[in-house]
Amino acid sequence: MALPDGTKVSALLRAPEDARALYVFAHGAGTGMQHANMSSLADALAAANVATLRYHFPYMERSSKRADSPAVADAAVQAAVADARRRLPALPLFPGGRSFRGRMTSQSQAISADV
Repeated sequence: MALPDGTKVSALLRAPEDARALYVFAHGAGTGMQHANMSSLADALAAANVATLRYHFPYMERSSKRADSPAVADAAVQAAVADARRRLPALPLFPGGRSFRGRMTSQSQAISADV
């Protein structure tokens, strides 16, 4: 997945064949998208026929301990939502996240009014 400035970040899509919704979610400040809690949530949602798209923020991709600026975090959220819509356009989409990333997602979506 690429941000508008060309920065590439990783994303994991899990889409059950009979998915009825898509949850796009980001990791917490200190963990990545492959953390056990993130994986467990994706597994549980898949069992309930909900697809998931997990993604990294650029700082996590760089293995940095310093979180991205709000502008960069917003760009990552917007890129993830756009990528999810492109991949599974027929499903209702729900963006979210853990901890600070959840707040950044809420703020980003409120600004863009894209959901």
